[in-house]
Amino acid sequence: MSLRDRLADGGPRPRTHEEPDLVARYRARLLEEINVEEVSRLGTVQRRARLERVLLSVLVSEGPVLSPRERSTLVRRIVDEVLGLGVLEPLLADETITEIMVNGPSEVYVERRGRLERLDVRFASEEQLLQTIDRIVSSVNRRVDESSPMVDARLPTGERVNVVVPPLAIDGPSLTIRRFPRPFRMPELVARDSLDAVTARLLTACVRARLNLIVSGGTGTGKTTFLNALSGAIPDDERIVTVEDAAELSLQQPHVVRLESRPPNIEGRGAVTIRDLVRNALRMRPDRIVVGEVRGGETLDMLQAMNTGHEGSIATVHANTATDALRRLETLATMSELDLPAATLRDQINGAVDLVVHLSRSVDGVRRVAEVCWVASQGRDEFATIPVVRFDADPLGPDRVVTGRFVHLAVPDGLRARLALAGESVVAAADAVAADEGDAAAADGTA
Repeated sequence: MSLRDRLADGGPRPRTHEEPDLVARYRARLLEEINVEEVSRLGTVQRRARLERVLLSVLVSEGPVLSPRERSTLVRRIVDEVLGLGVLEPLLADETITEIMVNGPSEVYVERRGRLERLDVRFASEEQLLQTIDRIVSSVNRRVDESSPMVDARLPTGERVNVVVPPLAIDGPSLTIRRFPRPFRMPELVARDSLDAVTARLLTACVRARLNLIVSGGTGTGKTTFLNALSGAIPDDERIVTVEDAAELSLQQPHVVRLESRPPNIEGRGAVTIRDLVRNALRMRPDRIVVGEVRGGETLDMLQAMNTGHEGSIATVHANTATDALRRLETLATMSELDLPAATLRDQINGAVDLVVHLSRSVDGVRRVAEVCWVASQGRDEFATIPVVRFDADPLGPDRVVTGRFVHLAVPDGLRARLALAGESVVAAADAVAADEGDAAAADGTA
């Protein structure tokens, strides 16, 4: 029986590129027509072009009757499965999507502009979903199976990937892809209302002055994006070492050494933790250490680095407020093997952290700076933060769009002194709000 007869067997069948049998069969037919070894030596663009040309020829000569649009879509779908991630490829190409969530082969959700929506796409089978997952994790030398059913990985383009498979995922393999937009500079974040120009100037001055910064916030508040923007103020002549669980940062400086942790192998050996990398980074003559996220015992090593000459370091941490970020650092530092008193840990944090930038995501999906706080050293007794900037939101209207203004408070003497000592234009950075408000008042009076 010919391919056409097999497709028509049992009555009419859908003539669409979404038909799983059609995709699977022509994928196999494509592999029969090409020299895999020869094609693998081609560049990415040439390889895709060759496969599309061969597949189109096969479809024209022996395929089912399809419209030009259906045929083009089928070709793209099959080549995506051969070279890429199948049904996920169009989603990864959509710049409006910030997160992709696959709950088994039949459920695919995405996040757009901070809101979830379900898409009318699916994998042909659980086996195909597992093959896609294996292609992702194997590209970064990781594995996922029943003995290791959870894994964090990343795509070559930088997206963060989390995978959970059965028996832990009861309803089928779960795949979550967190996309990161292209690296934003501070002016772009100002244009997106993530912060105002005065706050941007102040934070830029703090980075150049080598203050130690903590960027805090909940999940999905844009901590990594904001850290990337902050790093743009680091001078190009400094050596930066980044430490991450899965490499996500995209620093623009020429002298950057990127370190990434590694899970244990199948024998349970060979693991390299974030803490191992932070300790090793201290031996690499860094001018700055940037930790993607502290979540365990490495927090103590990072604090000690900040206290012993590695000024200007930056890290992110999950927290609900700026003050809560300091308490969380204290909790995480206790996860090291050193049994230090709480007062000693508070002393370490107060001496190490200069500024906390807390981010939040509003109900309308906009991510912005919620507060900037100066850490006032209070010795071993307590944490004391002095607000420098905060965002005051207006009452929420029926359209559920969040509006408000950034309120600038008095600049603490300690922060003013640190900026002045580093030769930064403290007046321009910290007091520009007064001039801006004066201009605004003058404009209102003229109006």
